This record gives sequence, C-alpha cells and structure tokens, in this order.
Amino acid sequence: MKTVSIISALALAAGLAGCAVGPDYHRPAALPGQALPDKFSAGPSTSTNQVVWKIAEPSAQLPRGEWWRGFDDSELNRLETLALTNNQNLAAAAARFEQASALLAGARADFYPQLNLGGTPNGDITRQRTSFNQPLQGQAAKASHTYDTFTAPIYLGWELDLWGRVRRQSEAAHERFIASADDYESARLAITAETASDYFTVRTLDDDYTLVTNTINAYRRSLELTQNRRRGGVASDLDVAQAATQLHSAEAQLPDIKLSRAQTLHALAVLCGQSPVNFVLATGPSNSAIIPAVPPSLPSELLEHRPDIAATERQMAAANADIGVAKAAFFPTIRINGLAGLQSVDSSTWFDWPSRFWSVGPSVELPLFTGGLNRSRLAQAHAAYAEMVADYRQTVLTAFGEVEDGLAAQQLLMEKWSAENDTVIAAQRTLEIANNRYKAGLITYLDVATAQADALLHERTLVELQGTRLTAAVNLVKALGCGWQTNAIPRTAGK
Repeated sequence: MKTVSIISALALAAGLAGCAVGPDYHRPAALPGQALPDKFSAGPSTSTNQVVWKIAEPSAQLPRGEWWRGFDDSELNRLETLALTNNQNLAAAAARFEQASALLAGARADFYPQLNLGGTPNGDITRQRTSFNQPLQGQAAKASHTYDTFTAPIYLGWELDLWGRVRRQSEAAHERFIASADDYESARLAITAETASDYFTVRTLDDDYTLVTNTINAYRRSLELTQNRRRGGVASDLDVAQAATQLHSAEAQLPDIKLSRAQTLHALAVLCGQSPVNFVLATGPSNSAIIPAVPPSLPSELLEHRPDIAATERQMAAANADIGVAKAAFFPTIRINGLAGLQSVDSSTWFDWPSRFWSVGPSVELPLFTGGLNRSRLAQAHAAYAEMVADYRQTVLTAFGEVEDGLAAQQLLMEKWSAENDTVIAAQRTLEIANNRYKAGLITYLDVATAQADALLHERTLVELQGTRLTAAVNLVKALGCGWQTNAIPRTAGK
C-alpha cells in the first residue's frame, strides 16, 4: 500500500506540473510615437518611387544564398569561398554554436531522473569505530565497537518540475541556442560583406594606380615637348619648371596608392584565412564587376533575413524565460530521492541477496528567509529583460535606418557617377584644347598644367566613385541581410 501511495503521489505531482510560473513570451510592441514605418523610400525624401515593406518578423533561417555572385566576378567568388572555408573568426562562431548546443542538452537533462553510483567503482569500503558513549543497538552500554562496512550504493534524484523552473530553464537555453545560430549567420554575413568590400577596394586602387601611371607617362611626354620647345626658344624656363613640377607631383601620388593597396590586400588575406606574405589576386580586368540594379520594389521578406534582428529577439525571449526561473525560486522544491545497493560488515557476504537495502521518498525545500536573494534575482531578471527589449527595438530601428541609407546611396551615387563622368569628358576636352593652344603659342604652360590637374582629379574621382558604388551595393546587401537576386531582377553594368 505504501508503494501504491508513493506512485499516486508521483502521478498527482506530474499532473500539477502543467503550468510554469513567469510570463509567457510575446514580442513587445513599438513604443508610442515610434511605430515602425510600413514602407521604405527608394531614395531621398523628394523621390516618389517607393519600396513597400511590411514590418519584418525575424526569419534568419530563410536561405540567404551566395549573394556575391550577383556581381559576376569570378575572383570575388573564389575569395568568398576561401573566407567561408578558412576564416578563423567564423570558425570561432561555429564553435560558440556548438557550445550553445551542448548547453541546451545539459539544460534538458534536468527533466530526467539522475542516477549516480557512489564511491569507487568497487563501492565504499570503510573502517569505523563507534563512540564509547554511543554503543550499537543490542550491545552493552559503555562499550566501543570497531568494524568494517562494505557498501555499493546507487543514488536517485529527480526534481518534480511543479512550478516550471526546469521548463523555463530549458526554454531559455533553447532560445539562446537559436540565437547562437543567428550569431553565426551574422558573422558569416559580416565576413562575406567585408571580403567583398576589401576586394572592390583593392580593384579600385588598381584602377587608380593605372590611371596615375598613365598620367605620369603623359606628363613625361609633355615635359619632353616643353624642353624641346625651350631649346627652340619657344617656351620659357618657367614652362619647363611647371611641367617638371606637374610630373613629380603625380609621381609622388603612387606610393600612397601602393601603400593603401598593400594594407587592404593584407586585410583581405587575413579574412580569407591566408598568410599575407604571398597572397595575390588573380590577374584580370580591374573593377570589372557589375553592380546589381535595385528593382523598383523589393519583397518585404528580405529584411527578415537579418540575423542580428533574429538573434536579439531570441535573446529577449530567453531573458523572458529567465524571469520564470527566478520566480520559481519562491516556491517549494520537491524532489524524489532514492537510495539502493548492497551493504555488509563482511566482505564475503557483501554481494549476497540479504545484503540489499533501499529507500525512496520525497523531500521538500521551502525558502523561508534568504536575505532578499530571491527578490534581487527576480529584479535582476526583469531588468535584464527590459534591457533586451530596448536592444531589440534599437536593432530593428537601426536596420530600417541602414536600409534607408543603402537605398539612398544606390540612387544618389549613380547620379553623382553619371555627372562626374560628364565632367571627365569635359575636362579631357579642355585639356585637349589647352594642349593645342599651347603648341600654337597662344597660352603659357600654366594653363596646360591647370587643365591636366583638373582632368586627373576628376578621372580619379570617377574611379573612386565606381569603387564606392560597389561597396555601397555590398552594404545594402548587409543591411537587408541577404541579396535580392532573382531571375526577374535586371543587372546593369557598373561603368
């Protein structure tokens, strides 16, 4: 009957364990006056072309794809493969994900009874002496007794999760496990985006170096022409000095370009998990990548790919579950404890059937006075949840701002590139006219030098703008959390 009553008590406890204290998780609403917009503008506020969005629900598990292939650059594809395979920061993020997986398994272990074999593998063997003033039962008073004890115990412990402490603890571990997966995706997105940005920067510096080198060659020819004209008495020493100054000024720009390229290339090598010593890019046309065109409307699901939004929300849900764990500390802890094994005072009878023993029963632990410890932990859990709510709202607002910046950059940089391209054409025409007039003796070399400086300035600006446009396209991908490549989305050449 006692065994039946214990089983009945366990069944009743299991039935009571249907609820968990603490609040159930619900995504918090936006603050009053800070409601998220339901659409993005495709450019500056004066633009009438708008991209319609719905408020995103984090879905970082949606396929992100190899977005960099939209730039149609085989060398970039190779570098991205190297980065995803060898980058050590990404490897560390993967290891953190494995840690979270192990922590989740550990949290779920508390759902099950715990069995432990006490003592050494062969059991406990002790020799003990009773007190002279505490004789063993059945012996005469005022006598001591020395004897051996051989014990092979198995301990059972199982907490009845009446108040949901274990469930909330497991819930928090599960949410943090998902957040760690999102953190890994954040690291992956950041590394692939940085790889693309550094690659385009190197290619831009290559174009800049080629441009300045070609300009230097042109300046050398101008200097030779001026020197010949000086020997013929047509030009002055001032003209020769100005031509030489122009040449040496251009030559002085090359070391800065080479230094910037070397530093960026070394950073790119580290991103790809390679030694910077012998790391080189494949030869090919510089900045031949194309810039994926942003369509007039984007699917709202794109923003849902942002892994940082998803990770922050999962951390917020975990903090909410931590409140339940803290609240459960105010309630009694009920455990089922069991002990069984073999015990004897004689090694020869240690493993005999009569040497068996067992005990089982519940234990109750009720906090009566903790010096405010439980209340402080509950207050801490509430404050941690409030912090995560603020972080989540800030992450979402930041995401909207970054996408707005990216969309504006796509439009305005294209407009600036187009205008600068026209400026370069005009500057080259001005230089051509100045050279002709100088050869005809109508102007001094100062006018030619001025036209050369203007032409070089605008040509370098155009090269830098092309690199900036490519980097801005990468930043928009990062802001969205993925690319927007579909068969229906056209792409336009970047030059």
